[in-house]
Amino acid sequence: MKTLLVTGYRAHELNIFNQKHEGIPYIKQAIAGRLIPLIEEGLEWVITPGQYGVDLWACEVAIMLKEQYPQLKCSIITAFQNIEENWKDDKKDYFHEILKGIDYYAPVSRQPYAGPWQFKARDELLLRKSDGILLVYDEDAGEGSPRFIKEQAMRKREESGYAVLTISSEDIQSLADEQFREQYE
Repeated sequence: MKTLLVTGYRAHELNIFNQKHEGIPYIKQAIAGRLIPLIEEGLEWVITPGQYGVDLWACEVAIMLKEQYPQLKCSIITAFQNIEENWKDDKKDYFHEILKGIDYYAPVSRQPYAGPWQFKARDELLLRKSDGILLVYDEDAGEGSPRFIKEQAMRKREESGYAVLTISSEDIQSLADEQFREQYE
């Protein structure tokens, strides 16, 4: 696998409303735990849709891992121009800080938001350009925006063997529990 699409919940779907939330480090740790073996097996690109939440945390992880694995590259492909335009200032600042560390950034549509077709076009492009997906999503915990790309990825897996990897809320909770136990042993 050379190119991996990483996406999942938007921050608000996880009830996360700022970068200081105690769950973010565990989500990033879970992502890193999945990326490292793939990088060691030849993964070259991590690509995301750049939404505020799992997408940007995955970019943060990839940027951090580039120190140890300089061959790794990271890309954000958004659905439309200026995706962050209506975000609060702290989220805009965070997004622009992430952009400084990535290797490629482009919108699929070079215009502002015009309709849901832009998300569909973005997802089709991301799935076409990647060999697999790492999805932070847990249907048992309730549906969310990742459901749509998961459905497409599952169809692609049936058609062509596309790799579908997941991180569930249980995986993240296990990391948190393990660190909690280690802290008090």
